[in-house]
Amino acid sequence: MKFGLAELGDAAALAKLRNRVAERLTTEFGGGHWSSMCTEQGVAQGIRSSRVLIARRGKVLVATLRLTARKPWAIDRKYFVASSRPAYLVDMAVDPTCQREGIGQLLIEKAEALVRAWPGDAIRLDAYDAPAGAGAFYLKCGFREVGRAIYRATPLVYFEFLLENPERQDVASPKVVRRPSRRRSPGGM
Repeated sequence: MKFGLAELGDAAALAKLRNRVAERLTTEFGGGHWSSMCTEQGVAQGIRSSRVLIARRGKVLVATLRLTARKPWAIDRKYFVASSRPAYLVDMAVDPTCQREGIGQLLIEKAEALVRAWPGDAIRLDAYDAPAGAGAFYLKCGFREVGRAIYRATPLVYFEFLLENPERQDVASPKVVRRPSRRRSPGGM
């Protein structure tokens, strides 16, 4: 498995991947906001305006997520710990044929390292508060739920992962949540 940043030449493959995931969610859970399809042009704009992480198995793109400093439309800051440099995680997708193999967790670890180097002090996201939502996955990755809201008739759950920063001495903030180690034994993946 190789991880890296997407380039504009990856836009078509990324759009196909994200659309396959949307189709799978629609088949499994019925229509919803998760059913939205993306375009190659929209994906290319995301590559230009943010950092898009990708995972490849050989030459095949199997997973992606996008990190941006720009707050997404559905995020309400009042639910989150005060942060001077949050990164927002959006557009995460793992090929349906590769899910439950740990690729998503590895991609989250790469995202954490990228945000630390950015430098950022938190990763924030929202997930659908529905069976098609990925809330349980984010909890498993060490994020903590910080609130629930309905935005434009869409029920959401907000999650954040605070990154340790020795310069940050805000005693009013909750303790930093440490993600459990996911180091695998030599015989593991």
